[in-house]
Amino acid sequence: MLKSMTGFGAASGRVESVEYAVEIRSVNNRYLKIALRLPESIQSLETRIEQAVRARVVRGSVSLTVRMKLPEDQAAYRVNAAALSSYLNQLRPMEMDANPMFRLDLGSLLQLPGVCEPPPLEALAETTADGLLKLIEKALDGMIEMRRREGEALADDLLANVAKIETELSGIAARAGEVVKLYHEKLAARVEELTRQAKLRLDEETLAREVAIFAERSDIAEEVSRLGTHTAEFRTLCAGEEATGRKLDFMSQEMLREANTIASKGSDADIARAVVEIKTAIDRIKEQAANVE
Repeated sequence: MLKSMTGFGAASGRVESVEYAVEIRSVNNRYLKIALRLPESIQSLETRIEQAVRARVVRGSVSLTVRMKLPEDQAAYRVNAAALSSYLNQLRPMEMDANPMFRLDLGSLLQLPGVCEPPPLEALAETTADGLLKLIEKALDGMIEMRRREGEALADDLLANVAKIETELSGIAARAGEVVKLYHEKLAARVEELTRQAKLRLDEETLAREVAIFAERSDIAEEVSRLGTHTAEFRTLCAGEEATGRKLDFMSQEMLREANTIASKGSDADIARAVVEIKTAIDRIKEQAANVE
């Protein structure tokens, strides 16, 4: 079944006392483009997370965001007592010598480089990796399910336009044989009128040859057959399980090329009208195929 390239999925949970929240969004893109937004402490998992996305998504621009919340005892910054002591030892003489009213401010001291250090989270990525990847898979499930539902609507619209093409094509095929017959009748009547006025005669062999040339020049049977083959293949692609967005786009281009050839060769107003309807349906197919994974 077809899948849209637009989707959203989310998952959250606790992994080793860490609260994780994952959000995945995807929109249209000709290729697969992945943007990851991860906390600094789990940047080392970037490759594994990207591989997990690539394993399940073929096309689209995917944005994945991970948010984390540590327990209070792990989130607190650590005061480097040695660094603070060193600063105090340097500043106290300045306090006494410069201004007896000068007092050291603890808040300002804590902002000095090296005094407050972030909690040691180097091992956090490894200890929570498996649990986080499970949450990412859950979020991917939600996004892909949404893409599948939208893909069903896309398939209905695409197949409705394919049916429109097939209906018009059937009319063209039926009309094509009549075009040569009508041309023969009109040409014979015109020749008869001209020869009567000029008191000339045109043999049947010359007339037949002229009709044969017209029939060959306006023969669209091959183009009609190829366009019918393309619509059948389009239906097969829509029913398949693999990502077919690019193939559908290519197939729509091939259908448009056959329609243009029919328009240029089919010397008939009814055929021209039918081709306009076919090309309109193909344009709609091209627009929708751009949304398919």
